[in-house]
Amino acid sequence: MRVLVIGGGGREHAIVDACVRHGHAVSCTPGNPGIAQLARVLSSAQDAASLAELAINEKIDVVIVGPEAYLAAGVVDECTRRGIPAFGPTQAASQLEGDKAWSKAFMVRHGIPTAGHQSFTGLEAALTHARAQTPPIVVKDAGLKAGKGVTIAADHAQAEAALRDIFTQEGASAVIEDFMTGQEVSILALSDGERYALTPPSQDHKTIFEGDTGPMTGGMGVVCPFPVTAEQLETIRRDIIEKTLAGMRAEGTPFRGVLYAGLMLTPQGPKVVEFNARFGDPEAEAVLPLLDSDLAQHTLDAARGQLDPGTVRFREGASAVVILAAPGYPAEPQKGIALELPKAPAGTQIYHAGTAEQGGQLLSSGGRVLAVTAQAGDLPGALQKAYALAGQIGFPGAQYRRDIGFRLGLRGD
Repeated sequence: MRVLVIGGGGREHAIVDACVRHGHAVSCTPGNPGIAQLARVLSSAQDAASLAELAINEKIDVVIVGPEAYLAAGVVDECTRRGIPAFGPTQAASQLEGDKAWSKAFMVRHGIPTAGHQSFTGLEAALTHARAQTPPIVVKDAGLKAGKGVTIAADHAQAEAALRDIFTQEGASAVIEDFMTGQEVSILALSDGERYALTPPSQDHKTIFEGDTGPMTGGMGVVCPFPVTAEQLETIRRDIIEKTLAGMRAEGTPFRGVLYAGLMLTPQGPKVVEFNARFGDPEAEAVLPLLDSDLAQHTLDAARGQLDPGTVRFREGASAVVILAAPGYPAEPQKGIALELPKAPAGTQIYHAGTAEQGGQLLSSGGRVLAVTAQAGDLPGALQKAYALAGQIGFPGAQYRRDIGFRLGLRGD
């Protein structure tokens, strides 16, 4: 099968890796130096029409869209219009991620459990509401922010600062919601709009510093699987995944692709923190190495509305990801730092998240630079392997958390 993966980060590197494992001919745009070791990297304009034209010219059998910005730009719509199977939600369906205010209203309409909240399109009304809340106060930019548009305000001053920052943007809107307690977990559902298959639960570590402190990032590490009880999983299936897919169909925007449910396991049961409309990053780097079955075939089946959930198989064992980020991330990451990578031993991967090559030298080019991933029979073993590999990487000034898995009482360093 000829597969085109759109994107150039760690998530896309993991998608490419999963497709190549099953012998498919994979191309990627814009790609990165790590992806170039596995697949053809194609140069192309990144607008929807150009990408659809590229898929036609390359006689692609299925397009897999990685980042959320491409979904919001209508890449799947354009590919579908041109007769190319594309895995991912349409522009309308991707509102589940692209507009948090719309997403929250959708959850209310369909009885999907989530935190109490209010949405605002003006600063003064938002400030008035925030001042009446008891901290901690959750403030979210309603637009696409790559996982970083959230502030957990410890006091009213911090909430006010976050809101003022959001409303410096033209056309901005914000969501203020109740603070939820419990373990946070991510579950991804591969869906053809009606049928679905769940990935193993995973847990991301979203802040830059250990102990869940410091600013929010796009994710600093993952453990998979994360323990979820049978009762919790049944609630997640019935009240969250199935209600969401049914609600999207009822509203005329069936959801085909990866429905990412970011959840809080609260004392009252699982509740939605947020929906994303694509593979999580870095969750994909943890989950996809555990996939035994053929990702490319699953994406083609889902794009055609023919997914057979029984064919989606994950192997036993565990996976862990440790993100190596640039100095200064997330505020002002330093770029152009020379990187030296060792050969990854069996059962490990170094996925490129923000790298470039210049004159034969691998350089950092983003905030999150490398996703160091490992699999083992259990989580302690996977973490130990990931940290051992991370320690061999030449990356001066790299930031990485040494407490991935701490909520389960684990440390792999």
